[in-house]
Amino acid sequence: MFDTPMTPKLFLDRVLNGAAVGIVVGLIPNAITGELFKLLARLFPDISLFTTLGQVVVGLQFTVPVIVGVLIGMQFGFTAVQTVIVGTASFVGSGAMKFSPDGVMLVGIGDLINTMITASVAVLILAWVGNRLGSLTVLFLPIIGGGIAGLVGILTLPYVTFITTAIGTLINTIAASQGLGLAASVLIAMIFAVMIVSPISTVAVALAIGITGPAAGAASLGIAAAAAVLMIGSLRVNNAGVTWSTFLGAMKMMMGNLLKYPIMVLPLVLVGGLTGLVGGILGIQGTPETAGFGHSGLVGPIAAAKQLDQGGIAAILILVLVYFVIPIALAAAVHALCLKIGVYQARIFAFSPQGAPVTEGAADEPLDPDASVSGGAPTTRSADTDAGAAPARA
Repeated sequence: MFDTPMTPKLFLDRVLNGAAVGIVVGLIPNAITGELFKLLARLFPDISLFTTLGQVVVGLQFTVPVIVGVLIGMQFGFTAVQTVIVGTASFVGSGAMKFSPDGVMLVGIGDLINTMITASVAVLILAWVGNRLGSLTVLFLPIIGGGIAGLVGILTLPYVTFITTAIGTLINTIAASQGLGLAASVLIAMIFAVMIVSPISTVAVALAIGITGPAAGAASLGIAAAAAVLMIGSLRVNNAGVTWSTFLGAMKMMMGNLLKYPIMVLPLVLVGGLTGLVGGILGIQGTPETAGFGHSGLVGPIAAAKQLDQGGIAAILILVLVYFVIPIALAAAVHALCLKIGVYQARIFAFSPQGAPVTEGAADEPLDPDASVSGGAPTTRSADTDAGAAPARA
């Protein structure tokens, strides 16, 4: 059974909380240092350590489905065994693992939506089973909880993946439309600005459709714009760790906020569209491999630099302007305007990384008891708090 009376809204909030932190833990190392280690490996080919470090951070990225599942299990106050079962089921249902006659192959981090669906099924099964198995828990619980949930995840994966395919088709249609011109850059930047904060993988979409050229550049700039919006919005309501994490590449940690406060789409599309327009005018381009990353690890700027007509200092200035200065300036202006005219409150950007809400209302209360009503985030409680440990803070 659950540690508190459960409602659909409360259940979803806990799943999103766990997924948000899991994404940060798994993706941030490679997002921040991956390109740096690649550069150092090229500059110093005789030093194998840099290549090894690059492999390490990429390897950490493959663990995202497991991390997400484990942290979702922790949100529900499960035991160690139950928590690990949720993690293993999530990995199987994520689609990150492909079977072939030649063996098993890892193909990325899988589908995040299906990962959360699989974890949710595992949580429901484990809560229903409870202590019914008695002394046979360790023997049969992994089979019942992990096996059934993993099976459900594998069965739902093709249908959930269709969402990614449909979005990719839309983006391809926009990119291929000859008459749109700069409007195509604006629309694609808007879509990717919203998509990077959603459970849908921008990297998977970009690779699936093979987006390239100005369209890939617009996609990358849309993600950079989203990072700027989340950073500016986070400044007043979160600590430095959350703020810098969102700006450096962990934008998906705010997907729970986006689902709870859809009005967040407004600043994302405004800043994303305007940044995409500027990028289209300046001729920013990209590749399918870089379109889904934005400025994380400087992946987008490095790809754009290779295709700019300008070189040297001029190219650096253009990239700094379009990837950092313009998005941040636009984000600050749009956020200030939205707050002034009352479109939304600063609290919609407040992030609760650790605690599991115990009531539906907790999802809408300030994180920090000392925070103002307009600038707070949800107050939460974790299983560690109930056990007598000091509660963790964001």
